[in-house]
Amino acid sequence: MDYKDTKAAISTVTYDRNEVEAPTKNIYQAISIIAKRAEQINSDLKIELVDKLDEFATYNDSLEEVFENKEQIEVSKYYERLPKPTALAVEEWLKGKVYFRTPDSE
Repeated sequence: MDYKDTKAAISTVTYDRNEVEAPTKNIYQAISIIAKRAEQINSDLKIELVDKLDEFATYNDSLEEVFENKEQIEVSKYYERLPKPTALAVEEWLKGKVYFRTPDSE
């Protein structure tokens, strides 16, 4: 999924409790599902960031040669400006893009 083209809030937002719990009829279950989705998003973003930063990696044993790579800094700043994984997960949840199921229901 492309997390860069999202309309998720970058800062803190207050959500309507009834809107969040509407799909499950249980606020705790809804928050648990959102939290699990946020972990998945965080994992995806971390893997993507590490892959991009590995392109700039230099394997050198000497501590004397420490230099800054502007491209690496720009990539890091870009990922820092993205919305937090929890905000992305809440946005997906409110738009109905998160699939969930309970094993005890049919």
